[in-house]
Amino acid sequence: MTLRWVPGWNGLTEPEAVSYVTAVEAADGEPLEYGVARAINDFVLGCKNDGIWSAIKASCILAGARTLNGALVPLVGAAPTNYNFVSGDYNRSTGLVGDGSTKYLDSNRANNADPQNNHHLSAFTTSIQTAVLVGVRFGGSGTGGRYVNLNSFRDLPNSDTQQSFGSAVIGDSTFLGTLRTSSSEYVARIGGASSTIASTSTTPVSGNLFIFAQNSITIGPQSHTASRLAFYSIGESLDLEKLDNRVTRLINLITYTQTAGLPDLATMDLDAAAYIGGGYRVGGTLS
Repeated sequence: MTLRWVPGWNGLTEPEAVSYVTAVEAADGEPLEYGVARAINDFVLGCKNDGIWSAIKASCILAGARTLNGALVPLVGAAPTNYNFVSGDYNRSTGLVGDGSTKYLDSNRANNADPQNNHHLSAFTTSIQTAVLVGVRFGGSGTGGRYVNLNSFRDLPNSDTQQSFGSAVIGDSTFLGTLRTSSSEYVARIGGASSTIASTSTTPVSGNLFIFAQNSITIGPQSHTASRLAFYSIGESLDLEKLDNRVTRLINLITYTQTAGLPDLATMDLDAAAYIGGGYRVGGTLS
């Protein structure tokens, strides 16, 4: 039995989710599974309920879609420009993988589009590159830039102050984020924990934020990563813990939807199990 999503049916209620799923299906050339569509709707609705949706100004779900073209459809904001990624770099369950050399996305979101002391960056990585320091990086290098990477988070790095996290203490699948609401400090979050770091903000530079690489205003893309990402967001300040919870649940639901046969509901959190249980128990595998 095949289950298809229909706007307004079985919980697909949010117009932004319906528009996004419709655009992804047009790019893919075929419909998404009901479970994937509903997980996306759930994410949008949950972010609205948490009061964080409007702060997201640019975002892609780099998982769930059937094709790379579908994965590059923006959930919010402008579509990213693809530099050198090919279909083989994309996996529906785990996202898009960089090569640590030439592949990156231009988010087409300017670093100074968000207020100097009111902004966030986030990503969800499913495979962490540990050979070098950089895991995930956004931004323009030097004073007035901002980025987030695996072992350290630093926002508007005019200062050497930073908070380090050893890669050994977290698994491959984790949420990364930075948040600034003050001129004197910012918040870094990884592996379900947040830290506040003292660092004075400076006027942001105007270059676009890159994904899978850092945008050096003088020389272009650098510090490429070979990590695999399933989500990113850029925008104004929000509650990072709430975004972490929503993004983690979204990627978990997409991953379980792609699992062959019935998923092991016992390994899922109770909320997620209750959420998708009915859909999986009606007719088996969704396709």
